[in-house]
Amino acid sequence: MHKVTLKRSGLNVSRIGFGGLPIQRIDEEKAIAVIKHSLDLGINLIDTANGYTVSEGYIGKAIADYPRERLILATKTRARDYKTAMEHIKLSLERFNTGYIDIYMLHNVSDLPVLDQVLEKDGAFSALEEAKKAGLIRHIGVSSHGHQTALAAAKMDCFETMMYPYNFVAHEPGEEVLAACNVNNIDFFAMKPMGGGRLDNANLAFRFLLNIPGVVPFVGIEKPSEIEEIAEIENSLTSLTKKDQNEIERIVDEIGDRFCRRCRYCLPCPEDIIIPLLNNLVTFLRHDSAEQCFGQGIVAKTVDMARGCTECGECEERCPYDLPIIEMNKENVALYDKAKAEYERGL
Repeated sequence: MHKVTLKRSGLNVSRIGFGGLPIQRIDEEKAIAVIKHSLDLGINLIDTANGYTVSEGYIGKAIADYPRERLILATKTRARDYKTAMEHIKLSLERFNTGYIDIYMLHNVSDLPVLDQVLEKDGAFSALEEAKKAGLIRHIGVSSHGHQTALAAAKMDCFETMMYPYNFVAHEPGEEVLAACNVNNIDFFAMKPMGGGRLDNANLAFRFLLNIPGVVPFVGIEKPSEIEEIAEIENSLTSLTKKDQNEIERIVDEIGDRFCRRCRYCLPCPEDIIIPLLNNLVTFLRHDSAEQCFGQGIVAKTVDMARGCTECGECEERCPYDLPIIEMNKENVALYDKAKAEYERGL
């Protein structure tokens, strides 16, 4: 795995970062194994968040056998006030079992009032500043799903890194935020490189990003095979051809910009509907077996629960991409019913 030096912090990081959200879904033994496998493949940049339940703890156990100075640990807090942010910093240090964290970010600062809130005198940013002075964290960053908020944060000198969604489907906002970061000497981390799971072609997705100077993609990893594929793409990186560009354009036309990125900020649903699963139904129908989709599993249960949607609108208020989730839910239930009927006719 090749490495690059971040311009603002000077940290020498792997060309791809390990995203720690998916390891919440697997047991501790498997999580530790996939983290170690990623490290052995040359990844040294690991990101997670205080809110990702067991993720920080799993990472802490996995890195115990590796020299700390060779690792770049990043994590985040969704706290908005000083007191809670400081508590989260101390908890992250404890979970990682380390004396310092390389990059500590304010998590999901996606609207301007929240940006103002964290920057107030008693806001979360003040805790990060204090922790940095004390040597508990070394660099301060921010993650955002909001275009205008990310642009505003990119123009502030207080942040050293920016984490923002960027992939070849939703690329225009990412390009604008990246340009603002470049002007202001802020390092850019690309989340959602696979469009939140909607993109199937990892080769195109990562070659698109890795050919853009100043972009370090983070990818959520759950299985060893996933990171092996991505590491091989990075190790044998080539430029995009005209044929690649044509395929990207075809995929963009097919998906459009009305798709769920699986950020999960729409949850919890009052009716316990797993909205990100429902709105990525096309992926499950394409890749999972008929038994998994139409049997008694989580897909069928989610669709059945969606039939009871009260259209309260809470999900749409929380969605950072302003998606018409209620309408999309109905469309996906109809898609499921059609696919199931066609499957049953073919039996």
